Order: sequence, then structure tokens, then C-alpha cells
Amino acid sequence: MNASVSPTTAPTDTLAQRITGRIALPADDDWDAVRMAWNLSIDQQPVLVALPESADDVSAVVDFARAAGLRVAPQGTGHNAAPLGDLTDTILLRTDRLREISVDAGRATVRAGAGVLWSEITEALAPHGLAGRAGSSGSVGVAGYSTAGGYSWLARKYGLAVSSITAVELVTGDGVIHRVDADAEPELFWAVRGGGANVGIVCALEFGAIPLAQVYGGALLFPIERAEEVFAAYELWTRDLDDAATTCVRLLRLPPMPELPDFLRGKSFVVVDGAIDASAEEAERMLAPLRALKPAMDTFALMPAAALGMIHMDPPQPSPARGDGMILDDLPAAAISALLAIAGPGVETPLLAVDLRHLGGAVGRPNPKGGAVNHLPGRFLLYAVGITPVPEAIDAVESHVAALKQALAPWSAKQDYLNFRDSTDAASRFYDQATLARLAAVRSAHDPAQVIRANHPLATTA
Repeated sequence: MNASVSPTTAPTDTLAQRITGRIALPADDDWDAVRMAWNLSIDQQPVLVALPESADDVSAVVDFARAAGLRVAPQGTGHNAAPLGDLTDTILLRTDRLREISVDAGRATVRAGAGVLWSEITEALAPHGLAGRAGSSGSVGVAGYSTAGGYSWLARKYGLAVSSITAVELVTGDGVIHRVDADAEPELFWAVRGGGANVGIVCALEFGAIPLAQVYGGALLFPIERAEEVFAAYELWTRDLDDAATTCVRLLRLPPMPELPDFLRGKSFVVVDGAIDASAEEAERMLAPLRALKPAMDTFALMPAAALGMIHMDPPQPSPARGDGMILDDLPAAAISALLAIAGPGVETPLLAVDLRHLGGAVGRPNPKGGAVNHLPGRFLLYAVGITPVPEAIDAVESHVAALKQALAPWSAKQDYLNFRDSTDAASRFYDQATLARLAAVRSAHDPAQVIRANHPLATTA
């Protein structure tokens, strides 16, 4: 496939000579590979793909784009790529080659390049008895996940990953390289922690780690026919749950994939999974009400904190899918009934999974030293997804996701979580008006031409 717009050869050659990384063009043999998003159903067609190897390279790409009347869309792994939309007149800047990882075990801090995956951070921290606030998938990049919030299996006790960031190296839309923290350019530091690419292209992050070698984690699996009973019990269980527990209840319909074990292949379940940062005895006491329901399978046990990325069974490789999410203020019986009417047992649905992740605790408390996103409201974080192996499947999945969100709209929170919204929406769904105005002022100061494109822009027209 060819890009909609092709830059002239001479300016592109000039850019290639200015950077130590690489410029990929539609005529290159590996064009389809370098432009590929994690979600294989998203067909990204930029003008060119830039693969910088340093902040200086990123700055050169931004300067080139601004002079050429183009825009720059930064991307790590390509998760949450759908909201970017049409990349006509846009350079896709892949951060894959920004690979630095350094751990200061004494200070329990990490410095990571924007191209580093969370699985790599976890592996680097484990020998020191440290853990990061990693998401349920180790294949997610550290930069986009963290600067947009970062909900982890440790979130209710330790808060969002965004609030653990202590410094950021970024390039703003005017091409300037900044290293910001609480003392150096504090307003830009505030903005990037939640505003992400709306205010700059992150090249590296520094953040705090948690002294944690073991955690009590796993899953309880029940036949999907018991969904109403399990959802009701889970909702009751979470009402006064200790902040040490961060868990999820989900409907899971596994495809008949040969790599799955027999007891999972082609089967459907209602699942409670997650982690409890407490002693085994205390964790078992907390889990007792759910274990009293007699699950068909129970894998909860003490485990290395480094293994948390395996609990949720997220796909380790890129795959075609469609999904979207929302935050729910509450989950009364009527909401459970509405959810199960769309995706519960006995319903024909293309949805692979419908997750409800428990919020509250440290996630729900505003961090006074945090950034533009410093907490999440509500009780539960919903995400629904279906696999779309052929284009014809996309409409079916999207219509079921939309129907589910519409059914749950009466319990919707005023704010959504950036990382779980795979569709375009007004910026007011992610920020209040005061935060939006403050972010817009920062962007205006550093990127007046709006050269940099975020997947969730400050205005739907940006």
C-alpha cells in the first residue's frame, strides 16, 4: 500500500542525513512492518516512518515536519492506535530504538527509553526485589502507558503509574529538548504526566519502583453460566475491600486456538483475577468470600511480582481487534443485568472479553504532587474487546461494544481512562475544563503550530 502523500526526495534525504536513526518510505521492502500498529486491524498510512535513536533525532524529525507543513504522531508499540485516524500529512515516529534501561536499586528508581516494554522493565527490576506499576500486558510500552495514567495490578495500593514519574525527557513541537521534573519546568512536567503527546514527544522517563518481590496473585474461573451470581458476589465483595487488593471480574470467551490447553480451548468463563499485596494468610482471608462460591479453577497463590504480567492472559503478539472502554460510577443489580443482556451466557456475541477492573483506593485519591491525570473516578473500569481476523468482523464487534456502552450509560462516570478508550471522543471525556485550559496553554507555549499529534487530542479537531 502507498501513503496518501509522498514527500519530495531531496528534503527526505536531508532528514536522513541529519539523524543517526532511520527514515522508512513506502517504497521500502519493510514498509508494512515498520508502519504496523499492535492492533493489526488498523491500517496506518503515514507519509513516512521515522525511527530515531536519540532525543536529537526526535528534535530533527519535528523540525523537518514543521518546515514541511507535516505533523508528527509519536508511537511506541502501537497500542491504542485507532483514535489517531487518518495519517495523511503525518510522519509516524516510532520510538522502538529508544532502548535505554537503567536501574538505581539503592534509590528504587528506573530510567527507561520510550521504546522499552514493560516486560523488559519487570525483568530489569526483579533481581533487585523491585516491581513497577506495570499493566496487565507486558507488551505495552512504558511511555504511552505511563503518561496516560497506568492502571496496574498494584494500583489500588500504590496509585497510578503516572504519579510515580519523577522526570521526563521530551521534545516539544518547537523542536526543543527538555528534561523536566518538579523543579525544572514544573508546568511542562505537570502537563506531560497525563497530557502525553499533546505537549511533547517523550524520549525517556524516570520513575519510582516498589520494593516488592512476591505478591498473592492469580485467577478464579467459574463456568460462564454462573456470571450473574459471580458478578453480584464480586460487586458486594469490593464495597469495603482493602486497598491491598487490585482485581478484575470478566467474561472470557476463549477461541479454539491450538496453543491453549485443553481445559481452556474454546471454553467460556466468568473470571476474577488480579493481585493482593499482603501476606498469604491475609490474602486468603480476603479471598474467602469468593472462594466460598467454589470456582472450577483457583490459581491464586504467592507468586513472583515479575509474573504479574501473565495473570490476565493478554495476547503477547500483535493481533487484529476492536474494543473500547468507560468508567462506571457504580454496578447495581440493574447494571449487571444490562451488561449480561448484551454479553452474558446464552448470548451470541463476538466479544472475546468484557472486563470490569476495580477502582478506588489510591487510584481514586487525587495525588497533590501529580500531573494532569492524577487519579481516576468511579468504582469500575470497563473494557470490552473482540478479535477481528477479517474486515467483515469489525462492524460486528464495534456494534456490540457500542451496544454494551449504551446499555451501561446510566452508570457512566464523567471521566474516562485514556488508555482504555480506543475511539475518538471529546477531550472533556478525559479532563475537566480547568485541566483542559491549563494543558492548552502549555501546548500553545511549546507547540503553537500543533505539529505533534496525540491519539487523544485536546480537541477532536486537533
